[in-house]
Amino acid sequence: MTTSQEVRWLPRPGGRLAFDVSGEGPLVVCVPGMGDVRQTFRHLVPPLVAAGYRVATLDLRGHGASDAGFDRHDVPALASDVAALLDELGGGPAVLVGSSMGASAAALLAAQAPERVRALVLVGPFLRDGGVPRWKALLMRAATARPWAVPVWRAWLPRLYAGRVPADHAEFLAALHASFRRPGHAVAFARTTRSSHAGTEARLGDVRAPALLVVGRLDPDFPDPAAEAAWAAQALGGRVVLVEEAGHYPAAQRPDVVVPAVREFLHEVAARA
Repeated sequence: MTTSQEVRWLPRPGGRLAFDVSGEGPLVVCVPGMGDVRQTFRHLVPPLVAAGYRVATLDLRGHGASDAGFDRHDVPALASDVAALLDELGGGPAVLVGSSMGASAAALLAAQAPERVRALVLVGPFLRDGGVPRWKALLMRAATARPWAVPVWRAWLPRLYAGRVPADHAEFLAALHASFRRPGHAVAFARTTRSSHAGTEARLGDVRAPALLVVGRLDPDFPDPAAEAAWAAQALGGRVVLVEEAGHYPAAQRPDVVVPAVREFLHEVAARA
């Protein structure tokens, strides 16, 4: 796994967020999800840069290289961080690529400030809190409490890569696990697991940006990944790419499928502009 981009810092109330920027052209901002780092987009960024885009990737609060001294780790806070990054990079409008919780924040920002979001690419998106039995939700809430949130996440993570495993998977996981050992990051992660997506669901009808939903057919985070993707597409008026042999991280697991789909979608968005 290579990460040659220079780390830059976004000042926010409570600390700094790490991000990097590559390429020149229309802006694309990539936002990872809970328990993940910006290098999760390592297979998507170079092709987008080669296609003529300026691509930024962001670490969440208390994740990756970002600071952990924040008092909020929820979806609205992340949406505000993305908006601040847009300000830092010229204001937008930008294409937002969000993974998991990052997709929720991207959709929320698109509803709050439609003039700032050109299009949405939502990968393994959590856009609502429903979809799992209440007993399972309560069990996961207990399992992700301090101090065992990180060990539980490390045990669950391999299941999220159901299907194909990236060639650089071991190297990526080593860097990911190392990030949790930074001061305050385990606590920040435990707080992030308390995030709700109800606010995003309530605002989906306000999203005007074209949306592409990218969902792994084997994603264990959804009881029925295809049904969840169809619901999200209907709510957003978007379209779906169901990725075979992929779980929650299809952009890393099946870049051979995801990269062409995203480039084609962005080409269509540019043609309509």
